[in-house]
Amino acid sequence: MWLRFTDESEDVRDLADILNADGPMPALLRDPATFARAFVEMGAPTWPNGFDLDPIQLTIKLRDAGELSRVAAE
Repeated sequence: MWLRFTDESEDVRDLADILNADGPMPALLRDPATFARAFVEMGAPTWPNGFDLDPIQLTIKLRDAGELSRVAAE
């Protein structure tokens, strides 16, 4: 999933670890059509089944892994 944060940092995050987790909510997202229905709600990537990702934790993990990049000025 391509992510861009309000500070203009961005990265592509492989969500395989989340999608392969146990439980009914991530299991529903394994269907590509359902996964494609993601939207942003209050700053968090969210799906219609109520599953969401914490944007702060996403930022911290990507930053600590050195994977965030800044968007060049257009």
